[in-house]
Amino acid sequence: MRISLTCAFCVIILLFIGQTQSAAQTPNYQFLMKISLPTGDGKWDYMKIEGDRLFVSHTDRVHIINLSTEQQIGEINGLKGVHGIAIVKALSKGYITNGTDNSITVFDLKTFSVLKTITVEGKKADAVLYDPFSNRVFVFNNGSGNAIALDPITDAVVGNIEMGGAPEFAVTNGKGSIFNNNEDSHEVIEFDSKTLTVRNRFALLPNEVPTGLAIDPKNNRLFSVCRKSKTLVVLDAANGKIIATLPIGGGVDGVIYDPKTHLIVTSNGEGNATIVQQNGADNYTVIQTLKTSQGQKTIVFDEKNHQLFLSSANYSEDGKTLLPSTFGVSIYSMMK
Repeated sequence: MRISLTCAFCVIILLFIGQTQSAAQTPNYQFLMKISLPTGDGKWDYMKIEGDRLFVSHTDRVHIINLSTEQQIGEINGLKGVHGIAIVKALSKGYITNGTDNSITVFDLKTFSVLKTITVEGKKADAVLYDPFSNRVFVFNNGSGNAIALDPITDAVVGNIEMGGAPEFAVTNGKGSIFNNNEDSHEVIEFDSKTLTVRNRFALLPNEVPTGLAIDPKNNRLFSVCRKSKTLVVLDAANGKIIATLPIGGGVDGVIYDPKTHLIVTSNGEGNATIVQQNGADNYTVIQTLKTSQGQKTIVFDEKNHQLFLSSANYSEDGKTLLPSTFGVSIYSMMK
């Protein structure tokens, strides 16, 4: 009897230690600091990281931050309703979408000086993506249901993809497919980055108003966040099959996937971020609801140190009026 009790006791201890270690290893994000960017007032949208540079959209300008010093090192001004930012590192060029006049601002990646402004066909130029596979820059027009393909060497328009609805965020699988969320048709649209033909339309309903999109190329999984239904939808990128649907916060606009930690993080404008653990290609669990700030609806992350960056200004007591000179980027860091 004593031997049995002793064995049972050992088993209990081992289980307790295993649970403790598992809990200790569960990723936990916390607020670290805010980088203030007081110049300029108004709305914000996408951000982009390239090396140790963080590019932050802000109405009529893009702020450039050195992540090593956490200080602003430049601004690109005179823009018109900034939305997206794409980088073509090999050519040392960047592309900014201006939603107000549907123009694309091309800038020098080293000096941040404007090289040229291109006006493209369509309305409300929104997301922008560089695809290394086709060596093309794609501009997604949220107001006219189409995407424009640019040759970054010449900056000439080389094609148009008609998708209908309201194209939102897009990702590439690096193998010739571009996937794009469509807010109006509630689907993910796949098109060929070279032939510019639509390959597939993956229905998301009953999930509605997809905004942010991320991809896990290794497992061929897409992560689409839907604002109206407050859901994160996991799809098989090969056939559009919905693998999982998880609840998230309200006002979502962005989502990222960290391939090293296997975490998916959604940025919810109501003032929180939903953090999901990928336990396998078809297994997902919500592990944390991170408190953020109202309006922090877009997100980007640094793969090197797993830090999250969310931008916003402060709101007055009515929850609607922006307080001047309060814009900035909040950094959230992983704790264990």
